[in-house]
Amino acid sequence: MNRTRVNAIRAAVVLCAGLISIPALAKDKAKVSTGDMVDSGSFGVFSTGHRIATETFAIKQGPDGSIVSSVFKSAQGEQQAEQSSELQLTPSVDLRVYQWKEITPERSVATVTPNDTFLIERFGAPDDKPGKQHEQNFLLPASTSILDDYFFVQREVLAWKYLATSCRKDNGSLQCPMKQAVQFGTLNPHERTSMAVSIEFAGKDKFSFRGAEHEFSKFILKTEVGDWAFWLDDQFKLVRLLNDSGTEVLRD
Repeated sequence: MNRTRVNAIRAAVVLCAGLISIPALAKDKAKVSTGDMVDSGSFGVFSTGHRIATETFAIKQGPDGSIVSSVFKSAQGEQQAEQSSELQLTPSVDLRVYQWKEITPERSVATVTPNDTFLIERFGAPDDKPGKQHEQNFLLPASTSILDDYFFVQREVLAWKYLATSCRKDNGSLQCPMKQAVQFGTLNPHERTSMAVSIEFAGKDKFSFRGAEHEFSKFILKTEVGDWAFWLDDQFKLVRLLNDSGTEVLRD
């Protein structure tokens, strides 16, 4: 695959949630106005059938790139937690900047920015001056995917990368290679760790969603710390995640 086609595919990833032809995406890119909403909504997080948290998210795309913002709130008894994140991507889907904030129960911040062949994470308390913050370097390119704890919408963005680079749409139907894992480099800023993950297509699957049975495309996200199954609808939006320990994430 030549460099021009690779760049066109990467630029297409977050133009829309639907996977259409790469030439059409490249042609339509100039028509997208600033701040077009690609996806928005909320995910409920469930454990043993009980809702324990909610993530509210929005993905916007404009001529200068894309912004993926998210707020995660959980409440278990008297224990409450709230975090927010904003992931800014260039038009070629490289990292521009990632910002994370913990609001409760603790207060802390972190920022990840690219610098040549490195990603630099700076973290500390919100009132720390720039020179007082801790700093950690990762030998990772700007094309590395952010896959932070608690922000499940980032799994959707990673899924779109997989679709754009590994699948095609033929007569309105998604065509992905069966059980052929594709690897991606990721960074978890909350844990300050990097790892390789893989995604593979697991075929079609039916289950009840919003009171009716639907057919979805099922995928497996494999990581060093556990695997996730996830399902995309016909518009290639994330509707469900399920991990090895039984934690389930459902689109509201």
